Amino acid sequence: MIKQLDPADVWLTREGPHSTIPEDEFFDAVETGLDKIEEDRQLRVRLKYQSQQSQISTVSSLHSPNAETEDEIPQLSEDFGTGAQAKSHKLWPEIDRICTEQLTQARQGVGEDGNGWQLFADEGEMKMYRREEEVDGMVIDPLKSCHVVKGVTAREMCHYFFDPAYRNDWETTLEDVQIVDNVAPDTLVFLQTYKRIWPASQRDALFWSHMRRITDNLDAGANDVWIVCNHSNQNEEYPPANQGKCVRIYLTVILVCQTYLPPGKDSKTATRDDLTCKITYCSTVNPGGWAPATVLRAIYKKEYPKFLKRFTGYVVDQCKAKPIMY
Repeated sequence: MIKQLDPADVWLTREGPHSTIPEDEFFDAVETGLDKIEEDRQLRVRLKYQSQQSQISTVSSLHSPNAETEDEIPQLSEDFGTGAQAKSHKLWPEIDRICTEQLTQARQGVGEDGNGWQLFADEGEMKMYRREEEVDGMVIDPLKSCHVVKGVTAREMCHYFFDPAYRNDWETTLEDVQIVDNVAPDTLVFLQTYKRIWPASQRDALFWSHMRRITDNLDAGANDVWIVCNHSNQNEEYPPANQGKCVRIYLTVILVCQTYLPPGKDSKTATRDDLTCKITYCSTVNPGGWAPATVLRAIYKKEYPKFLKRFTGYVVDQCKAKPIMY
């Protein structure tokens, strides 16, 4: 327990260069906060599921079995995922360059050429690696995760990762998400605010997000390949960093998804049982602020595997009763 302080000294129990909280207590407090957020999320999911089941029962009694699924297929233009509508935006050169760089890095192996990747989670098909890196004493360890999920396509996985309509369902620490620049249907700029978890300061992140279909044919055997790339942006037209109560997070993230079908199957004949989605998730995050390095690494080690399992499980649940989207 943290000792009682004079009210004037309460700031000493918060994240900062003068914080008096021991690192183990800092970790325990953040871990408790994250566990409570996860419990609340699970309750929301159960209540939402019960509501959806009730609605499905009502609809099915009024309509034919296929009626409710038809309008669940996103109606998007043919050039969605090509960047065609975003190319006139001033951010496009950066978006195109970062996406290309991140895809190249995501395709590279781990544990080769002494590149420093360390396996820290190995759970069935899911493997997670990190490299320990710091900038000015702040942990920015790059993360690379490899996973295989059955029953969904690459586009479906990326669709639920990109579209803000679903983000609160799987990103547990999210408090608010705003679209500050609607660049194109496949390219958005977000300002996300995260829930404060005592004693850490509240965080926000400003980043562009771009969803793209990859057509370079470098992924042998893949039926199709889609990516979502997120990257922090400091455009002067957008809300500035560290001006209010929030500490700004700086991030670069890419989700690479590949659909694989068994021999003899194609996108017209495959069923959900035939679908295999190979996932590569890479991220580099500078959390800002003054959180202790040992605490950050301990939290990442626990939370990253939970995040990837939660997100992929959510997509499988969302897609299992819907038409396949390629």
